[in-house]
Amino acid sequence: MTFAQPLWLLLLLLLPVLAWFYRRAAMERHVALQVSRQQAMRGVKTWVVYARKWIQGLRWIVLALVIMAMARPQKKWFEQKIEAEAIDIIMVMDVSASMLSKDFMPDRLTVAKQVASDFVTRRRYDRLGLVVFSGGAFTQCPLTSDHRILQAFINNLQVGRLKDGTAIGMGLATAINHLKNSETKSKVVILLTDSENNAGTIGPLQAAEIAKALGVRVYTVGLGTEGTVMSPISRNFNGSYNYAARSTTFNTQLLEEMARTTGGQFFRTKSPQDLEGVYTSIDQLEKTNITTTNVRRTLELYFWLLDAAFCLLVLEMLLRWGPLRVITV
Repeated sequence: MTFAQPLWLLLLLLLPVLAWFYRRAAMERHVALQVSRQQAMRGVKTWVVYARKWIQGLRWIVLALVIMAMARPQKKWFEQKIEAEAIDIIMVMDVSASMLSKDFMPDRLTVAKQVASDFVTRRRYDRLGLVVFSGGAFTQCPLTSDHRILQAFINNLQVGRLKDGTAIGMGLATAINHLKNSETKSKVVILLTDSENNAGTIGPLQAAEIAKALGVRVYTVGLGTEGTVMSPISRNFNGSYNYAARSTTFNTQLLEEMARTTGGQFFRTKSPQDLEGVYTSIDQLEKTNITTTNVRRTLELYFWLLDAAFCLLVLEMLLRWGPLRVITV
């Protein structure tokens, strides 16, 4: 703690002098009562007598607090101001019915949402957005620095809002459309899908060529295991799905070619731990450049002293004109 105007503290040196003069004047005004023996006054003194001797001390404390408030006590500290060269990242997530397959517990989509949300938490200084696709694609959340909003969108992702199918190229093209006007040096797409492309008017490799031309790097993530898994086979009128064991295969060649074309990487994930490792790897590959500066902050504390002085002054007046009141005759 420091004082903005410390010269006012010199007035504190006058308080002992003033107290001495006040006490001397009070003794001269004191009325003496003579008694024949000292034993006659024993038992007469009460707490009021002792308290009256020290009531004036409250006033001196009030003056001291006011003087200290005039010196303006301050609390000073330094904050770090972070200037980050942020990266624009669009996450493109498959929400086709196959994402409800139960080779991940409870299903692929739930695990993908959890890991994506954790990734958003780590990218503190970047702008991120979300595109979802199945038979078509749309922007769930445009690029934003408000990561809480983005995480809410991720957590509310559901299967069945788009027509069924897997339009990988449409999902990537929608993300590129948001990044084409970005002024950041690094523009990244993280595309996650669990099956092969079978829908859309723009092919995956065509979209990858567009991404390359615009300087967008694409990381592709293949999600799911091969073999027999419990997967949706039909949908009921109430929106629920019927499941049955299905044999699944995964062709990684397309996703590898997309990543290679744009200068990104392809990742194959067969477990939740693999998926977490993928996002961790991408987090390390796409570093944000950060510079920090120290910002000086000041908090004024004088009003606390004035509040304390006011309370003590009120207390002193209540005591002086209440139980400690002196009646002169």
